[in-house]
Amino acid sequence: MFPKPAFVDVNGLEMAVHEQGDGDPVVLLHGFPELAYSWRHQLPALAAAGLRAIAPDQRGYGQTKGPANVADCRMQQLIADVHGLLDALELETATFIGHDWGALVLWNMAMLAPERIDRLVILNIPHFPRSPVDPVGIMRERFGKDFYIVNFQDSDEADRLFGADPRHFINRMMRKNQLTREQFEKLPPPYQVVSLLRQTLAEQASGDALLDDEELDYYTARFAQSGFTGPINWYRNWTHNWEQLEGVSHQIDIPTLFVGASNDVLIGPQHIEGMKPLVKDLTIHMLDCGHWTQQEKPDDVNRLVLEWLARP
Repeated sequence: MFPKPAFVDVNGLEMAVHEQGDGDPVVLLHGFPELAYSWRHQLPALAAAGLRAIAPDQRGYGQTKGPANVADCRMQQLIADVHGLLDALELETATFIGHDWGALVLWNMAMLAPERIDRLVILNIPHFPRSPVDPVGIMRERFGKDFYIVNFQDSDEADRLFGADPRHFINRMMRKNQLTREQFEKLPPPYQVVSLLRQTLAEQASGDALLDDEELDYYTARFAQSGFTGPINWYRNWTHNWEQLEGVSHQIDIPTLFVGASNDVLIGPQHIEGMKPLVKDLTIHMLDCGHWTQQEKPDDVNRLVLEWLARP
């Protein structure tokens, strides 16, 4: 059973934190549109290995309520939340595991405040060098206004559509066997654009459902309670977060395990190759799955993580 949360004061934010096990701490940070519950397969495995697994609902997600202001979801605040969580739990450092946005927070934390990270495990999202121009502008020019990150900047259409039927949205998003990278690359360009609104409104869902009814019920209840504006506000700081990294070294010296997904269609081999010069102590494993790696391939993820953490 997924552990019930304790509510921890993190710099004035009441954060819902799910814990299992004792031992050296491992903090797991989820992505969008996920929750601490996304780590339901990892917490018991880490605990059984003698570790203390700690998974929060992050700012604006699930049972952690967050301010609705866009500026309250800037990267500096997201990193401050992680530090505040460590302080509240009386931990000086921890090993961190991050997926999707959780990975982005950890890459930024490794650049800006690495002293509280013992080791890093990153799922799906590689470490990107900083682009010379605003990445939102690049996305707008290359992919157009329907690309989900661009759409999030321009309106609250997604907030309203996703919030109107959270169960439908989560069920359309969290699926497996949707497209291989080879199939994706053969699509004509208009269809390669990731439009989460178009996916949500389509008559038929692609691929196979990843979640069973009980799991879908859990996600539905949490997002029906929290809505989607808080999570989407993380994206609305994309340009600000890029600006804050000007002049910051992107070299990462923390021991890092990267677990990639061969069919995460927005992440190509070139992105993973581009990460290698930036991360000094890097181990890479690829799994045959889509974006929801720790939920689609939990046994493989658990094995890779525990084997890597057991090394000297």
